[in-house]
Amino acid sequence: MEVKKICSLGAGAMGNQIAQLAATSGYEVSMVDIEDRFVQGGLNAIKKNLQRFFVEKGKMTQGEADALLGKIKGTTNLREAVKGVQVVIESIPEDLELKQRTFKELDKICAPETILASNTSTFRISDMGRLTKRQDKVIGMHFFNPLARMRLLEIIRTDKTSDETFEVIKDLAVKLGREPIVVKDSPAFIANRIFHVIHCEAARMLEDGIASAEDIDKACTLGLGHALGPFATVDMTNAMGIAVHLGDYLADELKEERYRARPVTKQKFAAGELGMSTAKGYYTYPPSSNK
Repeated sequence: MEVKKICSLGAGAMGNQIAQLAATSGYEVSMVDIEDRFVQGGLNAIKKNLQRFFVEKGKMTQGEADALLGKIKGTTNLREAVKGVQVVIESIPEDLELKQRTFKELDKICAPETILASNTSTFRISDMGRLTKRQDKVIGMHFFNPLARMRLLEIIRTDKTSDETFEVIKDLAVKLGREPIVVKDSPAFIANRIFHVIHCEAARMLEDGIASAEDIDKACTLGLGHALGPFATVDMTNAMGIAVHLGDYLADELKEERYRARPVTKQKFAAGELGMSTAKGYYTYPPSSNK
């Protein structure tokens, strides 16, 4: 199956980046969300990204940027959004029941050949797609934020994902400029599961007063060669809440209490200190830092 049109389901931080990437890679794109303000927010984010990182840097003319944005059709009508698409990539909030209901609805309204992919960073793909009648066409496509710098794509196969579905998505990943790796269906896959453990241990050391957040991050960047330390990473991706929910999910699914988020992480999440988006996480930021 040749992929010509892609639906990005969800216009938030990941959804609009996926839509932009697909359009830049030459695909026709629909981007859908439940309210027009979310759709417009996603389109505005794409417009700002194109202006800031392409037009202003001389990598694209204003006309080219406008034409690219014009390839992305924003809508709140899911049935219209999936019309004629070969692949749907879901990036809605990390709520398993919501994702299950969404996949069930997609199964009803999408063409029989349409592949249903999820950008979840947490849940088993088989759990998300178990209510569909096309489990052979359900697969995981886990992108990493920010897409402009993070080329990795985890492709997650379930026991029922067909070889044809896998090959179509693997080919699509390469055409999107990603470096694909193949993962057996499991909670949090590879990268997030490893990072979560690093983050939890870093938070434990912070709680125990072993070192400051700055020095723990420096140990990871200058000593281990990481691009960012765990605290800076969580803040940049506004992932305090994700860390808490992921910790609970992993602890319950894998029967290992060590995966639970540390108290300092839970306290910051409860206080609304989510990272750059709130100007405070493990670090404090100027109000404009996430704009």
